[in-house]
Amino acid sequence: MITVDTDQRNMVIEGLIAAREWEALVTILKKMPVVEVVEILGELKDSDLIDVLGYFSEEEQGYIVSDFDLELQLELFEKLGPKGFAKIFVQMASDLRVDLYQELDREDQLKLLPYLDKKTRENVIRLSSYDPETAGGIMSTDFATIIGDMTAAQAIEKVRSDAPSKKMIYYVYVVDRDMKLHGFTTLKDLIMAEPDTSIWEIVYKDFAKAEVDEDRESVAAKIEKYDLVAIPVINKYGQLAGIVRHDEAMEVIQAEQTEDMEKFMGIVPAEEGLDYPETTVISHFRKRITWVASLAIIGVISGMIIHSFEEALSVLIILALYMPMVADSGGNVGSQAATVVIRAMALGQISLKNWLMILLKEARIAILLSFVLGIIAFGKVLFLSWGMDVPDQHNLYFLAFGIALALSLQVVTSTLIGASLPLLVKRLGGDPAVAASPAITTLVDITGLLIYFGVATLMFF
Repeated sequence: MITVDTDQRNMVIEGLIAAREWEALVTILKKMPVVEVVEILGELKDSDLIDVLGYFSEEEQGYIVSDFDLELQLELFEKLGPKGFAKIFVQMASDLRVDLYQELDREDQLKLLPYLDKKTRENVIRLSSYDPETAGGIMSTDFATIIGDMTAAQAIEKVRSDAPSKKMIYYVYVVDRDMKLHGFTTLKDLIMAEPDTSIWEIVYKDFAKAEVDEDRESVAAKIEKYDLVAIPVINKYGQLAGIVRHDEAMEVIQAEQTEDMEKFMGIVPAEEGLDYPETTVISHFRKRITWVASLAIIGVISGMIIHSFEEALSVLIILALYMPMVADSGGNVGSQAATVVIRAMALGQISLKNWLMILLKEARIAILLSFVLGIIAFGKVLFLSWGMDVPDQHNLYFLAFGIALALSLQVVTSTLIGASLPLLVKRLGGDPAVAASPAITTLVDITGLLIYFGVATLMFF
């Protein structure tokens, strides 16, 4: 039933857009979630979008435009001009409007500022001064404060006057006359308390907080760890400077995970996360070519190793048949080990001081893996090469055992390389994620060939 209603509504909306019946369209849109309104309006032409926005209040326009992607926000600024856009700009969420402000060129910033009220202008300039990678760079000033020596009734009146957005009214921060943060309470506590109850009686003084220059990833981790709606941000004087919302923290975590994944796969991270369709072929090429080309050059070493064992390969063709199997096994277990270690480091579960424990644990895991994969390799060689002509001085079972032994040793060494490489990069002051999967694959290919031909030389020649 809900699906039918939704389909009918969408058909009506499409009809109203086609007929350019904006007033009727807005009547329907006002009953819908902002996120759905944004999706619909985002498909309109610039001129139509401006016409439709005119039917919303300035406050509603601020909520809607805040959810537009940056490109559309910049287009609106261009079409409306500084004066027209300023009315929407002051209604946007403080952290989102700062993000937009920082994307404007210097000339457009100077054109916009005179049309902003003093409070908004000062707020934008102050928030723009913080490093985007810190708590100050992602914090919002959309919060409510009360003074500790107020009564519950006075505090409720103060919250009304602050008029924070609905999504941020859950926490009410308790400060003194100098804005020094002492704790927080909740709107529920204020409502349930007797009117003459002192705020000091219902304040929570044990709370998580962040500092303005704290790394944004650390702030996001705190929000996730303590399951917070928002976390207060203080300056060096202990004064409340802003808050970081849960949704902003989730965006930070997503961005960091994307960056780590790109680094791990040997892709140069972009300065801004772009959707796949929005990124040009050339941009994708530039992001990928650096690592791939570098490792291809290093891969010459693998070719040199194979070339040096040409005589052995000519005598025992069977060795060439199973080289890919050994290389693939090493690459797989090496990447697995690196992924597990990098994730554990990112979550704070392990650190450099645990390096010996990590390597010993991975070594034990590798031995178990090598035993299972060695048996599989032994059976695979016998199955695929049964009946194959081999030199009289060699036995297929013995050859299968040698190949399986080489693979087992490769699994152990690859696992240790995959686990130790992120630790080494971290020890040298780098990002563990740059111990990229292509780098591990190339490295274990080289070690794998050395092991493979080393075992073959000792056992078969």
